Amino acid sequence: EFVMATNPMQRKARISFILGMFLTLIICGAIIAFLFMQLKELKDKEAAEKKEQVQVYALNTDVKSGQIITTDMYEKITVKKYMVPSNAIGNVENLNMYALQDKEGNGLFSKKDSSGTVTKNEDGTIKLYIKRDDKDYEVIKDEATENYYYMNGNSKVFLELNSVPIIAKVGMQKNTILTVELLDKGMDSLADDVRKQEYNMFVMPMDLETGDYVDIRLMLPTGEDYIVVPKKEVEIPVVGEEVSANTVWLKVSENEILTISSAIIDAYQINGSKLYLTKYTEAGIQKAATPTYMASKATVELIDKDPNILAKAKEELVNRYNSMGYVKFRQENIDGLVSANGEEGTNNVKTKMDESINLTQDTRKKYLNSLSE
Repeated sequence: EFVMATNPMQRKARISFILGMFLTLIICGAIIAFLFMQLKELKDKEAAEKKEQVQVYALNTDVKSGQIITTDMYEKITVKKYMVPSNAIGNVENLNMYALQDKEGNGLFSKKDSSGTVTKNEDGTIKLYIKRDDKDYEVIKDEATENYYYMNGNSKVFLELNSVPIIAKVGMQKNTILTVELLDKGMDSLADDVRKQEYNMFVMPMDLETGDYVDIRLMLPTGEDYIVVPKKEVEIPVVGEEVSANTVWLKVSENEILTISSAIIDAYQINGSKLYLTKYTEAGIQKAATPTYMASKATVELIDKDPNILAKAKEELVNRYNSMGYVKFRQENIDGLVSANGEEGTNNVKTKMDESINLTQDTRKKYLNSLSE
């Protein structure tokens, strides 16, 4: 058998080819290993960064002090943990629970640990408590019924709870991260006797806007100035495209409606008196003033007998009137002025009431006309 001898040039080319392939494999392997290491490093870095990130709620709009914060005004964002305070709200359930109070108006509250951090449950919700007989009880949510209770010994004591609006303590700009310290509970609970009432007889501040909080006050010609109802959020109706210049809407309870009505009559009967609104400058921080106005005897008697008024409110009103020497105070400071105006004051009530009714009717017509345009 004849075998052709390998040409040296062919042998050299073959060896070069094999070496080239081997070198290429080494280079490709090195590149793959390098890319794999880079990918692993990137994944490890992402995992580390993710571990350092938290989800919290932040405002998506500017709010002012005292403004009610609704669900459309905040959204969940992801940020680095070191950039947010430890008490930032990351669970919307915390807001829902913070808004709760019992039927008597007693609010639920949180506590802080030794480091100043608000204590939380395992699921991230804030631990809330309620005070009963000078003792703090932890409030627990029953998962089966979604009702709230606290343990008194071995017994579950279930609570009847209302929701109150959450408001901003201070003015905040868009992208502000929400914390419990920046929020407060509003004054207007969802109690059964709360109604949206329209008034057009108050003297209003020039710069009054929807969302402002006001005291309703009665000034007498003698210089005395009484707080009738404190800290109410104002809503100014818009008729067509025009903001009302003399009408406001207020959320008021039954006893407040009666008290305001008494003050309106007093203002109409006493010449030189003024029923007016004063604004809170930092509504989210400032507490409600204490009422100093004394309603008429007929109004107090009506409040005492009215079944629509919550028992606690009724008791507080009647006790306040009695403890402050209501009869004598009223007679000396208000009833005397009413009597001094006599028939003129009575006629003035009718005139002013007619004006208020006509103004309401005219405003209603403008509103209806705006709907048909």
